[in-house]
Amino acid sequence: MTAVEPVNAETQPAFGSVLRELRLAASLTLEGLAEASGVSVRGIGDLERGRRTAPQRRTVAALARGLGLSGPGLQRFLDAARAGRDDGYTPVGVRAVPRGSSDFVGREHELTRLTELAVSLAGRRVRGGEGDASTAGAPPVVVAVSGAPGVGKTTLALEAAHRLAGRFPDGQIVVDMRGLDEEAPTPVELMLGVLRALRVADREVLNAGPQGHVHLYRQTLAQRRFVLVLDNARDEAQVRPLLPGVGEGMVIVTSRRMLTGLEGVHRIPLDNLSASEATALLTRLAGTESSRAAAAELRRIALLCGCLPLALHLAGHWLATGRTWPGADLADRLAPTAEPWGSMVAGDVRVSATFDLSYRQLSEPAGRMFRRLALVTGPDISAAGAARLCGQPLFDAEDCLEELVEAGLLAVERDRYRMHDLLRIHAGNKLRAEENAGSTARARKALHDWLLSTAIVAGRWYEPGFGAPPDGWDGDVDLSTADKGRAWLQDESANWLSALRAAAAEGRDATVVDVAEALHWFSDQWIFWGHWPEVFALAAGSAERTGDAVAHATQLNYLAWARLACEGRYRDSLVHSHRALALARDADDKRQQAWAHFYIAWAHRKLAQYGTAADHMSRAGRHFEGVGDAEGGLTARHGIALILSESGHGEEAIAAFHRALEYIERERDRLEPHAVDFARIGLHSGMAYCFEQLGRAAEAVLQLRIAVDLSGRSNNIGVQSRELYRLGTLLLSMKRSAEARAVFARIVTLGSAADPQCARDAAVRLDALDADETAARGLSLVETDQPC
Repeated sequence: MTAVEPVNAETQPAFGSVLRELRLAASLTLEGLAEASGVSVRGIGDLERGRRTAPQRRTVAALARGLGLSGPGLQRFLDAARAGRDDGYTPVGVRAVPRGSSDFVGREHELTRLTELAVSLAGRRVRGGEGDASTAGAPPVVVAVSGAPGVGKTTLALEAAHRLAGRFPDGQIVVDMRGLDEEAPTPVELMLGVLRALRVADREVLNAGPQGHVHLYRQTLAQRRFVLVLDNARDEAQVRPLLPGVGEGMVIVTSRRMLTGLEGVHRIPLDNLSASEATALLTRLAGTESSRAAAAELRRIALLCGCLPLALHLAGHWLATGRTWPGADLADRLAPTAEPWGSMVAGDVRVSATFDLSYRQLSEPAGRMFRRLALVTGPDISAAGAARLCGQPLFDAEDCLEELVEAGLLAVERDRYRMHDLLRIHAGNKLRAEENAGSTARARKALHDWLLSTAIVAGRWYEPGFGAPPDGWDGDVDLSTADKGRAWLQDESANWLSALRAAAAEGRDATVVDVAEALHWFSDQWIFWGHWPEVFALAAGSAERTGDAVAHATQLNYLAWARLACEGRYRDSLVHSHRALALARDADDKRQQAWAHFYIAWAHRKLAQYGTAADHMSRAGRHFEGVGDAEGGLTARHGIALILSESGHGEEAIAAFHRALEYIERERDRLEPHAVDFARIGLHSGMAYCFEQLGRAAEAVLQLRIAVDLSGRSNNIGVQSRELYRLGTLLLSMKRSAEARAVFARIVTLGSAADPQCARDAAVRLDALDADETAARGLSLVETDQPC
């Protein structure tokens, strides 16, 4: 199983292979298609070779025109392009290991060492299978790859992970630790990203609770054979929580530091390439004929680049484009201006001139784009965000980004653009040198305004009474469905969160409150992002400064929710909800009084103080009824049922669940569909639990079948697999083995979208049922052969 792979990836051919097939069918060379479409030769070549898998929509349209496609051929081409984009959510900083690079050169000693360590894991597994108890519970292999920036640590780690994939069938995952960022992701945020990449269901994460995330992470990895690349780590403290305790996996950590504080770690220090390796890499990148004269000039250029892989890739881009200088001229231009890059690069590596030469090749708009991308605080950005940063139309911004990709100054993945941190520093230097403070401030404000306004529109898909973007809204982003709104909010989370922090610091309190208000229903869809407490704390502070008591109470209630659901800090939550209740009473606002009572009840339920919880939940329900809040009324009814169920009052709980379902039917026209879908699954599942506890198994089966059907209709496959497993287990306990077998088999067929633990357990159950059936068949034959 690969991490974060689209569900249909196995049935949909890669875009690059489809593009090449159609180009050859049209009898076009790369140059011919480039001329017909306006897309560069390099860009088409990168798409065909799989270096880029997510082409821009404008690029796809241009290629389709250049190929003269129509009818079924055009549809096939567009389907392949869409499959490459993957509209699903890829967790922040977490992705599957890409396939190996055809440009990889050298590092044979290091790759051999990594292979030996992987083989040692296999040997340990064989010994353990032979009864060697000393191998049980052994830790995974951890390797620290260290070296200067731009030396190729990440490239080596990804190449190794790709080559070793056959030894680690349960996943090869890259986690960007963002060690140099001022606001690096927290360990728990990264753990949750890995769990998501490994297809651990949201419900399982929710059931574990904030205190159980570390245990769930370690337990999940202990059961897998995987490669985990922890890329760009800051220090030992950032890495240590992410290391699995036991298991048959391999962890490769890349860092500029040696990480000597980590114990039991194999270390691979990485230096620049040798002169011969650097020349070979440059030759491969440039596609230069291997004449003796060309080889001599390429060697000279490689030495002027300090044999640093990052600089070599830039030089290779210049030579490969065919629109720049010959090798000798390029070397002459590099030599006089080469100077030390600075303290960030070990020794006297001279690459500043390499970066500057790439920069001077750019068109004026692309140069401005390069400079201003230094203002992006998140790890990457979309074309639409880059357009706002530079004040350009979207198509013009895409052209600039394509130029930067072609020049080797940007990397692109799934329609998002990322800059190497050395290049980001160079871009920042150029920005300070060539643009005044006023233009820089205006560019940053334009990006932040766009991020926050788009966050409001995207979040309102989940807000009762809003839904689709208003007529006339034009934010250069497709937010035509709730799923697309969710994807944008998740992809841009680091950037809009930074913009929100800036708005709070600048005293733009009304904007901060508007953003938080638009996102509070969406937050239920992404509970374990990790930053909701900060979002609502910022908004609570902003609301307090506005002097609006109702807004202040509202944001305090959201903050109480965040402490409860995201952090499990029940007593801290009570501080915020009680303060919200006091403010709402003073302002005579019944709706916020209702929500404050609801969150107070929730906290007391978690603290097993059921009497107090029931009292506040009843008050919440009465206030919701009084103000006509349909979603609140449903939530309070569900809350009452949960309190009764958890406190051992099964019959009363079942009646309460039924009342909640009746309420949905009665108020359907006033209820948000997302809230209805999620609530109905939970209500039927809750009734099944009560019936099981009361020994009424047949009724529990009925309720579970309903929950399974509802989760399937809403495409919540993770939850569906969990409800199916409960159903199969219950059927087994009732001696209904044939039905149980069908249920467990259905879980297995759900594929990677299912809860992986449920899928594994279902497979074990099926094996046991098969063994029991075989044994029973054998016994029957023996009994038949006995003499009368």
